[in-house]
Amino acid sequence: MKALIFAAGKGTRLKPFTDHHPKALAKVNGIPLLERNINYLKSFGITDFVINIHHFGDQIVDFLNKNDNFGCNIEISDETNELLETGGGLIFARRFLDHGEDFLILNADILTEININELVEYHKKIKDFATLAVSDRESSRKLLFNDDLVLRGWLNVQTGEQRLAEFNKGFKALAFSGVHCINPVIFEKIKRKGKFSVMEEYLDLMQTEHIHGFLHDSILIDVGRPESVIEAEKHFK
Repeated sequence: MKALIFAAGKGTRLKPFTDHHPKALAKVNGIPLLERNINYLKSFGITDFVINIHHFGDQIVDFLNKNDNFGCNIEISDETNELLETGGGLIFARRFLDHGEDFLILNADILTEININELVEYHKKIKDFATLAVSDRESSRKLLFNDDLVLRGWLNVQTGEQRLAEFNKGFKALAFSGVHCINPVIFEKIKRKGKFSVMEEYLDLMQTEHIHGFLHDSILIDVGRPESVIEAEKHFK
């Protein structure tokens, strides 16, 4: 199985580090996030990667070269000309991923201990084109799921704004974990072009398609701010 790691973002919340470096090379206990996530996925037997780059992308390429790609096959989806966000980045990387096999997506600034084997097994069992890892934790934005863990909406916790596929019948509000398992048929379903968030596409597709959540209770830290680096260092040695 291949994994697409989103490493292109500007990481503005991680300033001043990201004034001179990509967020994917921010270190937790001396080890860059990108290295941690490659080794995390390698622990589940994944050795084929696509990594998208934009912000200081040359530093990521140099880092991978210096470390012999950590013994993996790594392809670079180069968004140097334009940062395309998660949806646009997925479409831009299609040539690396659209080969009939399921693949994983992981945000480079997420550190977690989700059992990838269980996520993939669940994804293959339900036969959706997209399965989203979610957990019951604090977040300013939540996804809303019915009793069968099918995506039915989105909630801004701070403003109360909702996007719903149907009337909210006591949906479970769960936070997206930045890890998804995808079938390449998604490339035929996505309508947007250019720069867009894949979550916007999911919220459109939930009107007519089943998108399941995979509920986990593993630790997950979004290492997007300097204070979250400190938090991550308590858990990831």
